[in-house]
Amino acid sequence: MKEAIIKGGPKVEIIDSPIPEPGPTDVIIKVVYSGSNPKDWKYPEWMPDQTPINQGDDIAGTVHAVGSKVTEFKKGDRVGAFHEMHSPHGSYAEYALAHAHTTFHLPASTSFEDAAAIPLAAMTAALGLFQRLGLPQPWTTVPTADERKNMPLVIYGASSAVGIYALQMAKQAGIGPLICVAGRAGSYVEEFLDKSAGDVVVDYRPGAEHVVSEIKKALKGKELRYAYDAVSEKGSYQQICEVLTKPGGKLTLVLPAKKYEDIPEGVEKSITMVASVHGDDAKERDFGFVWFRYLARGLEEGWFKPQKTEVVKGGLEGIEGALAKLRSGEASAVKYVFKIEDTPGAGN
Repeated sequence: MKEAIIKGGPKVEIIDSPIPEPGPTDVIIKVVYSGSNPKDWKYPEWMPDQTPINQGDDIAGTVHAVGSKVTEFKKGDRVGAFHEMHSPHGSYAEYALAHAHTTFHLPASTSFEDAAAIPLAAMTAALGLFQRLGLPQPWTTVPTADERKNMPLVIYGASSAVGIYALQMAKQAGIGPLICVAGRAGSYVEEFLDKSAGDVVVDYRPGAEHVVSEIKKALKGKELRYAYDAVSEKGSYQQICEVLTKPGGKLTLVLPAKKYEDIPEGVEKSITMVASVHGDDAKERDFGFVWFRYLARGLEEGWFKPQKTEVVKGGLEGIEGALAKLRSGEASAVKYVFKIEDTPGAGN
């Protein structure tokens, strides 16, 4: 099979590899579409001494084979899956490996193209909101309209994949008002908001003072106890911290390489690392299992929608150019996805 290996730069080498075999709790998926993420170019640069690997983690396709202990899936099932980060047999290949607990069935109404935009970013959003910030999950409470107006949440980077998923999940859980910080894709974010409940978009482009002022205005005197920073750089969390309640405000961030030493006392900081759903903590693994199945229901019911996608030409050969665009910041409110069968030599 064809497989793409990602190196710093970013540079991509397409090689021939054997089709992986499943372990007892694994699923082998014939990849129809693979999605990309910023970490795909960042990790090879952050860890230049590591042997380059296939960095793809977002899988959409059909089940090819399952392990001996897998009962939920069978050959031919349409699925999405989150591949275990930094491990072999990622999604930038004709066949990929996923653990059964982070694989989920796709409704007939969800295309493989759309599904490839979901796994890593959606799970990052869910973990940040409900595990790190400790907000009430959708099935634990049914807030009234007045209650929804009294649990403000700032989502910085709301047009990113993580941000757009976080705001949808927060709405489903009855959390709000949602104060969403975005830039040129602000109109896209507004499509998901309920202005009658106080939801707003704050444009970060006029500068830090503007952002702080507009967040305060949107709060209308309420305390801000929760913030999800899906950017975590370029002044984002410093702006949030100017408004967060102290003590008692909770802030979760997404870049593990930063130390965040300038976060003020009284702000409870956490890092949302999506790799935890593949780790040793049983509660984190269970969280991943439950939420992927809940999101599959959300796709079917219509309250959960995939981020916009852009299919990059050339299949695996398009990865290098797409990652370069992610690196330069050219992408806005879009997920680059790759149709694997478009790779020259695929299927041979």
